[in-house]
Amino acid sequence: MPAGRGRFATTRWSVVLAASGGDSPAADEALGKLCETYWYPLYGYLRGRGQDVSDAEDLTQAFFAQLLEKRVLRHADPSRGRFRSFLLTSLKNFTANERDRQLAKKRAPGAPLLPLDVMVAEQRYLLEAATGETPERVFDRRWALALLECVITRLASEHAAAGRRRQFERLKTYLTGEQPQVGYAETAEALGMNENAVKTAVHRLRRRFRTLVYEEVAHTVASPAEVESEIRHLWSAVAADAPLV
Repeated sequence: MPAGRGRFATTRWSVVLAASGGDSPAADEALGKLCETYWYPLYGYLRGRGQDVSDAEDLTQAFFAQLLEKRVLRHADPSRGRFRSFLLTSLKNFTANERDRQLAKKRAPGAPLLPLDVMVAEQRYLLEAATGETPERVFDRRWALALLECVITRLASEHAAAGRRRQFERLKTYLTGEQPQVGYAETAEALGMNENAVKTAVHRLRRRFRTLVYEEVAHTVASPAEVESEIRHLWSAVAADAPLV
């Protein structure tokens, strides 16, 4: 796997776990970033379990209010510290409590804790094909896709900063596990490059993609030993939908 493992101690979930017993601005920032990235799988899980749009939004916000105030984090076990598993288990416990449900419904109006774009989330939820999978399996697939969206966004930003936004838009099709619809020759012509240069650029893009996937997964687990197994698990959840390795 790519470089970056030496920076593992500073990844987000490990920082949160290390500071779960006390106040830490770095841990607060790390947890907030994780929540912003992965809130949709929670919202989708609640909708799939029968909550309407309003209740799913309120429950999601109320759950994060509790989480970000660290009342839940004392239950996090660093030895089994995958953020994905911790978050779903915590949400299940939260929604099983009728008092918490009523608290969510009565949440006072005002600025939301997280900037949840529920309209976009609901459109996305309604477009998802119904399957016979368990809610937990669907949650994992949404989690994996949220991670991939984060990686693609980072890649796009990097290429834009380097003045290669157009090149990225052309080459990102080659990140999929399926056979690209556009051949190298056609892409080379569109970009004003020769075919070998395109192949080299695609190789570099895929290598950078794998590096960023590793880094993003590392942000959600407690130790380096969990990264590759988490990648394999998430890959099995998305199958042909997107690349994760």
